[in-house]
Amino acid sequence: MSLTVSPELLAQAEQGEVSERDFVATVRDSLPYAYDLIARLADELRSGDAEFTDNQTPPPSEAERGQLLRALASDAIRGSLERHFGITLAFMNCHRVAAFRPGAEEGSTYATFVSTRSQILNQSPELRDC
Repeated sequence: MSLTVSPELLAQAEQGEVSERDFVATVRDSLPYAYDLIARLADELRSGDAEFTDNQTPPPSEAERGQLLRALASDAIRGSLERHFGITLAFMNCHRVAAFRPGAEEGSTYATFVSTRSQILNQSPELRDC
């Protein structure tokens, strides 16, 4: 299961739309490693002039890796985190997450990061079992 959903949030969902603030809080509490990593990348992006910031450090355990994969594999979770932090995310391999400025999807740096060529060049034997 990706998220630990409170009875209150479940009731919200059963009655209609869910507050994005409440949803993001659930993501933060359920997937703290993924949330904190993305928050750090967003902070680094805002504090500098780089086109993107990225993480290349493997998670400390499979549990954290699982959090990251669950957060980025879900369109709802990923989209909420992007809106919450005001970033665009890109994901490669098992843990290489990048935060781009909104609108970067139209640029060459983003296109290069998400290209099949970059995916191939970022392979390594230690990532094959992730």
